Amino acid sequence: MLQLQIINFREGSYLTVEGKADSDFFYIIQKGSVKCSKSNGAREVSVNYGPGDFVGVVSCMSGQLQIESALAITDVVAISVKKEQYPELIAQNTPIALKIIKSFANRTRTMNQMLTRATHNSVVTDDKSQIFKVAQYYEKTNRRNIAVFAYYQYLKTRPVGETAEFAKQRFVALKPQTKAVYYEPTDEASREYPKDTMIFAEAQSGSDMFIIQSGEVSITKVVNGEEVTLAVLQKGDMFGEMALIENKPRSANAIAHGDCILMVINRSNFNQMVATQPQLIAKLTTTLAERLWSMYRQLDNASLTEPLEKMVDILALQAEKQKIGVNSSNNTMQTDLTPKDLANMCGLPSNLHAKAIYEFQQLTDYRGENGKIFVKDVQDLIKQAAFYRKNNAK
Repeated sequence: MLQLQIINFREGSYLTVEGKADSDFFYIIQKGSVKCSKSNGAREVSVNYGPGDFVGVVSCMSGQLQIESALAITDVVAISVKKEQYPELIAQNTPIALKIIKSFANRTRTMNQMLTRATHNSVVTDDKSQIFKVAQYYEKTNRRNIAVFAYYQYLKTRPVGETAEFAKQRFVALKPQTKAVYYEPTDEASREYPKDTMIFAEAQSGSDMFIIQSGEVSITKVVNGEEVTLAVLQKGDMFGEMALIENKPRSANAIAHGDCILMVINRSNFNQMVATQPQLIAKLTTTLAERLWSMYRQLDNASLTEPLEKMVDILALQAEKQKIGVNSSNNTMQTDLTPKDLANMCGLPSNLHAKAIYEFQQLTDYRGENGKIFVKDVQDLIKQAAFYRKNNAK
């Protein structure tokens, strides 16, 4: 029998405090108003929540430190839900799971825009012309498998016009030389994608989400004519859920980082999952929470001004996501990342890459074989990155 605790908060008291580790539960507001705020450099970002909204759910489901402070601005009555109670809660009340998942998708889309603006002083819209820019970028960088797929998706939305004629010419010229797959969705339960082929393009319409069964997938954006790597996903990770849940265009590109096999979930079997598989929906919620938590941390990274500090902090984020260093018995980290990968992930302009990468390579604590970064002391790395962020907030 599921038993949830009702907690009363007086006006002016805190439900959660940013940076604290008390994240094994979250709240559903029943009565009153709560102001949730997060420090971002010298600025504060805040939003108010009311009855039916959730507080602390991102940190709870991701198992990370609190990402924001929640202050009761009236007397508040809230339901406390422990993480281990979540599967039983959603088994009994499917709408709660859907509301949390939809709120995560909405916040993720908002965070995407905030990160792009903070990192590149630019906003990428859902306009279909963005697909054409993606195609041009990847053709220019000689990644033709990706370019040909993006040209095809652009032509589906803009079949006529001067730009369309150019896209047709490039598609016809490139297709015989490439190995792009799945230009159109299929009913297959799984799909195989060769390395460096595109799964979907930002601003493309779509209604499938994916679970990685083997291989890796890069999530990227093209901003101001440059590629930004948002994440490299591994076996077991899910992606593409935002378009399925919100029925809106893709917010980023998904590219096979290596040969990969993906499980495909469409809207029909997703609805069936929600109704019949609470454990799988709990995993999806956790995945979305981890991704959203990571984006909040990336926003902290975007507020740093020194390129070397940004690279060290984004490396620390990789350890934090994997929870390495929490237990002293596991205090090293071998990554699949190069210093150039770090420079891309923190959105450094290409003209700053050479100097930043050189300075990073002088840090003897972060060296590895074949250019892949190895961290000797993860706890020291996390402390150093926290110092940079704290110093930047003054």
